[in-house]
Amino acid sequence: MGQIVNRKSLSLPRYYGIIHFMKFYAYVVPRKGLQGVSETWKGCEALVRGEPEARFKSFRTRDAAHAWLGAGGRYEDKTVVAKGIYFDAGTGRGEGVEIKVTDEKGVALLPEIMPKGQMSIRGTHTIAREVSNNYGELLACKYALMLAMKTGAKNVFGDSRLVLDYWSKGYIKKETLPRETLSLAYEIAALRKKFESEGGILRHISGDDNPADLGFHRR
Repeated sequence: MGQIVNRKSLSLPRYYGIIHFMKFYAYVVPRKGLQGVSETWKGCEALVRGEPEARFKSFRTRDAAHAWLGAGGRYEDKTVVAKGIYFDAGTGRGEGVEIKVTDEKGVALLPEIMPKGQMSIRGTHTIAREVSNNYGELLACKYALMLAMKTGAKNVFGDSRLVLDYWSKGYIKKETLPRETLSLAYEIAALRKKFESEGGILRHISGDDNPADLGFHRR
């Protein structure tokens, strides 16, 4: 970012939105025989909402979006360089906030610690109440840490800088967030401390390379 930020005086939600990257939204709608790239989420959402087989993904360049479509527009096309546990949250299906935790091959891991009745056929979990996508990222991080400690994995990856650099460390703006989010953040901070004391590391990965990526993240 090219500047030093004083965390103590930082308003985290505002800081997280300082840089705005233009995004391009690639979509595939098999039932209608459609695929293409939209410059806005609104345009993409109008085509994929309510389409159970639709696939969509955000990119920072139009060329990258077209490259994904050219490769078949499949979520599993990832370049994974490390073994570990990966997590993500997304709102793109229009059904609420969905969370996903996988291994480096994209194999869903939530079924190992979550009741079957709470799982989708995709191995994901949709939160059955109104919460933000950031809350979803936080909850996904919790399950990823729990799985890592259960299996002995030493690397946990996510693409949310807010969760990795702030909320999972207990750095959270108390005045502007719901009590439920604060409680979860502090719970995860304790989990992270234990995980790291046992040699574990939380790492950032680009959403483009995250095998748990749900295609689109709306903050």
